[in-house]
Amino acid sequence: MPGFIEDNKRCLMIIGGLLVGVVGILVIVLPLSFASLEYHEFGFKRQKSTGKVDTSTVYSGGKYLVGPDVEFKRFKADAHFLDLDKVAIFTFDKLEVKISAHMQYFLRKDELPLLHAAYDLYYQDVMKTTAVDALKGAIPRYNTKELTLNRPEVENAIYNSVAQRLGGLCCRKDCSEYMLACAPDCIPHANCPDTKKGLHVNVKFFQLTNIIIPPDVEDRYMETLVLQEKNLREQLYQNAAIIRKETSKMVKDIENNATEIVQTATAQSQSISTKAKANYTNTIERARSSGLKKLYTDLGITDQAKKNSFDYLRTLNGLENAHITVDFQQRIAGTL
Repeated sequence: MPGFIEDNKRCLMIIGGLLVGVVGILVIVLPLSFASLEYHEFGFKRQKSTGKVDTSTVYSGGKYLVGPDVEFKRFKADAHFLDLDKVAIFTFDKLEVKISAHMQYFLRKDELPLLHAAYDLYYQDVMKTTAVDALKGAIPRYNTKELTLNRPEVENAIYNSVAQRLGGLCCRKDCSEYMLACAPDCIPHANCPDTKKGLHVNVKFFQLTNIIIPPDVEDRYMETLVLQEKNLREQLYQNAAIIRKETSKMVKDIENNATEIVQTATAQSQSISTKAKANYTNTIERARSSGLKKLYTDLGITDQAKKNSFDYLRTLNGLENAHITVDFQQRIAGTL
């Protein structure tokens, strides 16, 4: 019996030791088994001991339990900035110009295994070389004058050329992803072979910043522009003189019309006033005649001499400077 108990103690000690060992191993190994990617990174699992890369799954930002012997091979998930500075190119009229442009491209997550198989992590120089080739292919269709006068058209042409060379001929799954995600003549994504997918990047933004033309050509353009401005200035002067003459004529016409209107209004006013005075006098005389007639009738005056005397006295009475006296042998009317 004591031997059995002793055996049990040994077993418990062995089991406890194993558990402690397992826990210790987990404490050491488990933190080493996690690997993380930043939000701006893509990655493939890579075995540390052999360097073998597993491209079957593309990982994005996060923390993953991958094992102590596994790490991530990292790629940029955010924008790659590509600057082309003073690239020498010949135009359609055989003159050398220097073009500066900038673009921002993004790696395609779904095509990252193809990019890795072709270029590994050393793709940026390939992108720049290909972009320069696309630039040199787009510019020669324009002459020097068109480069300076049709800048928006030139910029769009270069953008389309660069986007097609770097991005390929395939339509993207989501055509709203960026402006040139689905070009008018692109191949449907489901039917597009890998050989038509370009360099597996999306060129989402492009800026044409500077076009340097030869100094002698620039001088000729400047002279042409100055001459055009002088011609435009002279035309403006001529137009201004014509407008001044037309304005003076309009002012004179308006003044003449105003004078005519005033004169017409004055004549009409005088005519109306004369007619009104005539109508007034006529109305007064008719009223006076009617009143006298009624008065003579009411008073029973029928003798014409008396009517004339009454009318004469009424007229004198209406004068401001006349004074009438009565009860004398002679009747005198005079001014006081």
